[in-house]
Amino acid sequence: MRIFLCEKPSQARDIAAVLGANRKGEGCLLGQDVAVTWCFGHLLEMAPPEAYDAAYKRWSLDTLPILPTEWKTEVRKDAAKQFRAIRSLLKQAKEVVVATDADREGETIGREVLEALNWRGRVLRLWLSALDPASIRKALGQLLPGEKTAPLYLAGLGRARADWLVGMNLTRAFTLLGTPGGAAGLRSVGRVQTPTLKLIVERDHEIEHFVPQTYWDVAALCAPAVSDASFKARWQHTNVPVDTEGRCTSEPAARTVAQRLVGREGRVTLAETKRLSEPPPLPFDLSGLQQECSRRFGMGAQETLDSAQRLYEQWKATTYPRTDCTYLPESQFAESAAVLAAVAAGDPVMQQLVGLADPARRSRAWDDRKITAHHAIIPTAARVQVQEMSETDRRVYDLIRRRYVAQFYAAHEFDRTRIELLIEGERLHATGRVPVVVGWRAVIGERPDDEGDDDQAQLPRLKQSDPVRCAKAEVERKQTQPPARFTEGTLIQAMKSVGRLVQDLKLRQVLKETSGIGTEATRASIIETLLARAYIERRGKKKHLLSTPKGRALIAAVPEAAKDAATTAVWEQALDDISIGRGTLDDFLAQQRTLVTTLVLAIKSEASPQMAAARPQSAAVSHTEKVQTCPQCKTGKLVQKTARKGSRSGQMFWACNGWPQCSFVRNR
Repeated sequence: MRIFLCEKPSQARDIAAVLGANRKGEGCLLGQDVAVTWCFGHLLEMAPPEAYDAAYKRWSLDTLPILPTEWKTEVRKDAAKQFRAIRSLLKQAKEVVVATDADREGETIGREVLEALNWRGRVLRLWLSALDPASIRKALGQLLPGEKTAPLYLAGLGRARADWLVGMNLTRAFTLLGTPGGAAGLRSVGRVQTPTLKLIVERDHEIEHFVPQTYWDVAALCAPAVSDASFKARWQHTNVPVDTEGRCTSEPAARTVAQRLVGREGRVTLAETKRLSEPPPLPFDLSGLQQECSRRFGMGAQETLDSAQRLYEQWKATTYPRTDCTYLPESQFAESAAVLAAVAAGDPVMQQLVGLADPARRSRAWDDRKITAHHAIIPTAARVQVQEMSETDRRVYDLIRRRYVAQFYAAHEFDRTRIELLIEGERLHATGRVPVVVGWRAVIGERPDDEGDDDQAQLPRLKQSDPVRCAKAEVERKQTQPPARFTEGTLIQAMKSVGRLVQDLKLRQVLKETSGIGTEATRASIIETLLARAYIERRGKKKHLLSTPKGRALIAAVPEAAKDAATTAVWEQALDDISIGRGTLDDFLAQQRTLVTTLVLAIKSEASPQMAAARPQSAAVSHTEKVQTCPQCKTGKLVQKTARKGSRSGQMFWACNGWPQCSFVRNR
């Protein structure tokens, strides 16, 4: 029997329908010599420290670092029945097809179950990009040998084990030591979570300590000597005081120039017009979709991912969403006519847009050299009832389908004009932008990112040496602006491109420019974790992300190596190398063990002043001295107890036996 192991029941039902497996079994769907079964995400979870040694149940610095050599997993209690069902099916299996999501985490979800059940038979891989019947049938005809995707499993193990090493050890260390202010509670430290928090904290500090600098500009209203077709030109200052960015800092100098320009004639020193062409923007990857939904609709990263996942799983309307690729395989161009027809079905607006598209046009999006594990998110050829979708899903689907349709439109063309003037020895310039071919902007319709605020719709036709006259000149007082606060969209972008922010030249050579922290599949959940743990909060209509005092205190206390985004990006690159067979799991984990050991020893030996201040000072008791009498009431006796609830469960502490009259408690 061939067993298909899926990631979730809905995915199993879609595959089973194509296979004709429509009989219900115990935790599976059965067909002719085939069974389709499923997980519920991860059926297994990393075992807690106490599974390795009972001594680890009690949180203590003395037991750190915890560095397992043989890793253990445990079956989730709510998944035990399904795990037993898979075990029973494997006893009848000749081969297993891993049919989980086609990514690192999906590979891990399937393979860890097979490993736990000691499956040593043949493994194949079903690599799905969409869940509509046509896509499933195509993938079933192209099953991959299991060894081709096995490195993804090793990378998944590396991610999980590194997260465990960093999270378990540093969370325990900082929770035990406390943070500035002595607030009680869990101090969660994560391999990706903490560097992400640092990005937000640093941005907040930069904004709060920003000192605006005043600078001055001159805007002149000019016109050709033989025409009244006026246009605005800006002063290009020379020989005046400037700041580091070349902006004029002298108000008297600006006012002197403005007064000298008014009513004076000059000439054109440069007049050139260039026809520029702008290709359609590439289809979306997940982070690009999250950024666009944040910018346009104020949607959160997780909200966007959830919607994209519904479009993929429930509606079968789009392809796999957790992708980092914005390109499409060249072979898929042959399917474009069917996709365009599906997009247009039942929607008059899209019918018109598709009707004006050129199905034979091949944009730069189709490029096999740029394909990673997945291609960009695009519509499928399935015809869906868009009107039945929620407003959120319609919005997200509309963005995806318009990006796809835009690939079949001509480039947007425009004339960019630049005019330079010389009046009374002062140089001025003006720029203009005039659309010539609307092209793909008829589909997407938004303003290009490179369109400057000073671009004018129309400039008069001028040529070099033509006379011009300044009719009016105004001095403009301006101020430098702080960087914008993060939204979920801009934070996703910052997480994705950490490599561009690195100042260290040696580290920058190691990092790719696009190196990031987290993955397409995890960045949204990292933001949600920071929100849930009250390290950050959303504020205002634009849902800006701001760090809380709790989040800032943690970043102030954590060593640089545990919060450095560039270091984490190097680790992500190492995991990518493992996933393509270029690195080893053992080497990666050895590096993580060394780092964790170094950090824990540093924490234990050199607790920072902030941490020392975090411990309660009143009625203090030494950690080492044997104290029998309560230092608070002077009559009760101290007894050792074990915390039973909350984040400190399992920890030992001293308490007065005179409770509730005396409430003295000291954490050990």
